Amino acid sequence: AIQKLEQRVRELEQELDGEQRRHADAQKNLRKSERRIKELTFQADEDRKNHERMQDLVDKLQQKIKTYKRQIEEAEEIAALNLAKFRKAQQDLEEAEERADAAEQVVAKVRAKGRGGSVQRISPAPQPRK
Repeated sequence: AIQKLEQRVRELEQELDGEQRRHADAQKNLRKSERRIKELTFQADEDRKNHERMQDLVDKLQQKIKTYKRQIEEAEEIAALNLAKFRKAQQDLEEAEERADAAEQVVAKVRAKGRGGSVQRISPAPQPRK
């Protein structure tokens, strides 16, 4: 009977040793998992902060794009106005040159007639209204 009890005590001690090892392993795995959770939580926070910074940068760049597009539109409008003014000035110049050529021809005719004898008074070419 005592031998059976001693045998039972040894079995229980071995079982206890096994349970203590499993418990120690479980504690070790728990600490390892908790450390991994902390690392992943920290990384997730860093990723979130980086995402927020990137989103802010995207928003600022999109605002700059809008500003640049507006400036381009304004510059194109000014360029179109300046081109229209240039074409008008060019047309006015061509008309003035035509009037000057016509006036020179009239003057040349008057001089040619003046050499022939009589001088005739010529009225100047009509000026365009502005």
